[in-house]
Amino acid sequence: MRLASAAALAALSLGAAALAQSGGPASAPSATAASFPEWAYPVNPQVGPFDAKEPKTLPGSSRQYTQAQVEDDFAPPDWFPEDHPVMPKAVANGRPPAVKACSKCHVTTGGGHPESSDLAGLPEAYIVRQMADFRDGYRKGGRATSMLPIAKAVSDEELREAARYYAALPRPAWTRVVETDTVPQTELRTGGMRFALSNGDNGKTEPLGNRIIELPQAPERMHLRDSRIGFLAHVPVGSIARGEALVKGGTDKAVACASCHGPGLKGLGEVPHLTGRSPMYVFRQLNDMKLGTRSGPNAALMQPVVARLDQDDMLAIAAYLAAQAP
Repeated sequence: MRLASAAALAALSLGAAALAQSGGPASAPSATAASFPEWAYPVNPQVGPFDAKEPKTLPGSSRQYTQAQVEDDFAPPDWFPEDHPVMPKAVANGRPPAVKACSKCHVTTGGGHPESSDLAGLPEAYIVRQMADFRDGYRKGGRATSMLPIAKAVSDEELREAARYYAALPRPAWTRVVETDTVPQTELRTGGMRFALSNGDNGKTEPLGNRIIELPQAPERMHLRDSRIGFLAHVPVGSIARGEALVKGGTDKAVACASCHGPGLKGLGEVPHLTGRSPMYVFRQLNDMKLGTRSGPNAALMQPVVARLDQDDMLAIAAYLAAQAP
């Protein structure tokens, strides 16, 4: 894996220091660069310009887009309009200059990407509340940064329409989980999405260690932001069983998640579902709540839950949850 640049790691350290100086939670002083592992907090690389001439196609779609159109923040591709209801404007196109189209990162069917989030089937009120938390500074730093200008600029009507759209979508089987000791060597590309190095690098592998590495199941299709195929999550051997014990409250470090997230962890009222989600994303949210970069009245309910968890615990919990059916 190509490690983040020294400048990127320094930026994470500075962000942690800023948190400590801005009246963050009690745990903030320990929020060093190591608190934000690079595998879970990818830094967007400088990419582009993108080709604006050669049309690209996907199997099963009659549409064509250039790579420049694929990467357009305000008109991202809709390869399969038959797969979803009519998108509201905020989802399909956004509103320049600040309200980027939701479907650019969260895709038309709500599966999302590991560096962003899935949205399909989340409670409408939960989505609205999270956007308010971004706007009000309760979610900050790391991967949350890209959402801040959007949350501040989006109108109440745009937000309600987008939340209603994604809440009504069925949850796709988007992430497949495999336990392994080794993973392909990878690099970050557009948007902070991770890809295996090209065939020119002879498909080299490296130890996985205590990380989660999520890669597209079909890299060339994901380069075009295909909405029909998701990701393969590589997790450490034994992490799923360890995570199951933690999720079910079988250790003295955690309480049973089902007490709040409902039977089968499928959600309860405004409390979101947990199963079948990107393990990288789930780890990041647990870690953010522990460090205080995700806070506010609702996140406060999670503070005693995450207080005794270390990063290996959170990794195992994320691996187990991702391995369960959506």
